[in-house]
Amino acid sequence: MANGLIPQKIVSVHLQDSALKELKGQASDLPAQLLQPDPESCIERNPPEPDTMEDPQSPGSASTRGPGGAPGGNEPAMDGDRGVGSIEHCPLHLSSCHECLELENSTIESVRFASAENIPDLPYDYSSGLEGLDDDLRPERDERRVNVMGKAPNILLYVGSDSRDGQDRLQQVRSALADCVDTDCYTLYHLPPENALRDPWPDNCLLLVIATGEPVPEDLSRRFMAYLSQGGKVLALASSFTLPGFRVTSKSPLQDTVQSLVFCKADGSLLRLSILSSGCVYEEGPGEPLGPSKLHGHLDSEDGDRLVVQVPFGIHGGEAVLCQVHLELPPSSPVVQTQEDFNLLKSSNFRRYEVLTEILTTLGLSCDTKQAPALTPLYLLTATEEIRGPLVQWLGKHVDPEGVIRSSKVSLKFISSYTSEIEITPSAIPVVTDTESCSSENFDFEIYRQNLKTKKLGKVILFAEVTPTTMNLLDGLMFEMPQEMGLIAIAVRQTQGKGRGKNAWLSPLGCALSTLLVCIPLRSALGQRIPFVQHLMSLAVVEAVRSIPGYQDINLRVKWPNDIYYSDLMKLGGVLVNSTLMGETFYILIGCGFNVTNSNPTICINDLITEYNKEHGAELQPLRADCLIARTVTVLEKLIDVFQDQGPNGVLPLYYKYWVHSAQQVRLGSAEGPQAWIAGLDDSGFLLVHQEDGDVVTVHPDGNSFDMLRNLIVPKQQ
Repeated sequence: MANGLIPQKIVSVHLQDSALKELKGQASDLPAQLLQPDPESCIERNPPEPDTMEDPQSPGSASTRGPGGAPGGNEPAMDGDRGVGSIEHCPLHLSSCHECLELENSTIESVRFASAENIPDLPYDYSSGLEGLDDDLRPERDERRVNVMGKAPNILLYVGSDSRDGQDRLQQVRSALADCVDTDCYTLYHLPPENALRDPWPDNCLLLVIATGEPVPEDLSRRFMAYLSQGGKVLALASSFTLPGFRVTSKSPLQDTVQSLVFCKADGSLLRLSILSSGCVYEEGPGEPLGPSKLHGHLDSEDGDRLVVQVPFGIHGGEAVLCQVHLELPPSSPVVQTQEDFNLLKSSNFRRYEVLTEILTTLGLSCDTKQAPALTPLYLLTATEEIRGPLVQWLGKHVDPEGVIRSSKVSLKFISSYTSEIEITPSAIPVVTDTESCSSENFDFEIYRQNLKTKKLGKVILFAEVTPTTMNLLDGLMFEMPQEMGLIAIAVRQTQGKGRGKNAWLSPLGCALSTLLVCIPLRSALGQRIPFVQHLMSLAVVEAVRSIPGYQDINLRVKWPNDIYYSDLMKLGGVLVNSTLMGETFYILIGCGFNVTNSNPTICINDLITEYNKEHGAELQPLRADCLIARTVTVLEKLIDVFQDQGPNGVLPLYYKYWVHSAQQVRLGSAEGPQAWIAGLDDSGFLLVHQEDGDVVTVHPDGNSFDMLRNLIVPKQQ
């Protein structure tokens, strides 16, 4: 409407209890109608023959139960049958009673409409808890298993006020940490003061870095202390923030001077290096005296002033490392005034990173950094031979004399073969048309073809081992290429993956990464309800796994509006949708990424399969990304067909079967606000919240983010 579209009609429907029961009854029948799976090629065999597929009739193969769930369409009971007690208060629940999810002290902080352009996503809206998982499923502290606290891989950076100095500090801290930690495993987000007070960031924070010389406001300091008491980890860099037992004392002669630091590592070994002092030291303060910590640092002087201290806090494993050394500043910082000081700091620069890495490792992070992979060419593949001839003819008419198709985001140069002399940049990528030269250890094109059972979608593939982001690759082709040549971009790795709003999307090896082009007529059931597209894609990922015989009880679910979850505990995938209306057609790019074989930084589908095998004595085989991408596209096309024929009611029963919000109880406005229940989606795909007085609140996905841990519907902030 903001772009001049004229609404034809607005219809609101209030579903009665009988209608909801009827929807529930239809849920068990829908999966079988949507997909007849061909699961054997999804199985990931152990070496030495990783590409050999499992015989469905062989011992240990998938069970003979049909797709779409357990017999009768019922879901396995959740732990403790949570939600049973809320049934009498919630006649609008849409799934079996034992699936109802109820979290105590729930709050809806705010419900309001907003613009996606103006309100970015909260950092990594993951659930943080891993309680209840067996030890083998918990991320371990070896190799690259970094999620040792069971939280989202977020490092939050608090640098004080939003001044020019604050922005400079933010860039300095971000740069220093990015050089130490593996950016495939972590994302670094700015935590502004207003968000630090208001948002539920503690539940999604692996490490809080406080790097400001400004005094930390008392109310904010209390929140940081509360985070520590819950088991949080804090690194304070040249900050006045401290803990009971210590106080910060100013020594002006030391300010911004180069000093010699003796740093004791956790193993007792010592490092000596030149550092830039903040001008403050730590002294014994009010509170219970603390013994010497394993990790500490002091000036190499007669006074031996303490500049680095490690402080445990609380009974839940909270820990802080307080540091009055500018570890975040490089030797080239403007604070460094003389050439002599620059030389001293430059000579100790490697040891500066060694100290910072030791501190981060002590606080539970992995610092096994790896160089960003080099970009690789694209390969143009077709799922059927029949489509290749028309595709080549179309390209011949649309490339320029140099063989290039250009767009505002990327230029694609079509070539018959690739040599190492051909340059690849994020804005100019060669596309190899010789399919015989395409070979990848991580993507088997034959497996993809075997599992793709579509009429249009996913037939023409742009494949890359490493690319900046699949979301840009189809930009120059999507409006011109015939719709029957369904385009999809697939990558093994991305170097610049994108999430909603300003979020980054981590893309380590083992993710299923793709962007699919879908064309939807404006004057169609789905064309009038475009927000449903993201729901259909999330649902397609879950159904692609759970419709495989034997895998129907793998606890993979959808979370409103666009996430794929393990139960209601951890996110392992997400969907990003960009749509453009041209004439009477929506051209929709659906970006999707979900963890298949990578256990880091959170959890993956094969972890769930391993855990399921342990609990049930089963022998389900791990799955493959190439197979699941093809199955997801197949399911999506069938879901779209059902939606176009039957409208929302054709797909909502299956969606409700798999979603995590069934009868979830919340409170509106505050902890003392009126009770309400998450009841379902309206006919436009927006979330319906029913209050005790019968009023209905509709929540739009572009303006709100659902925080799973606390049952908050949180407004996205500018």
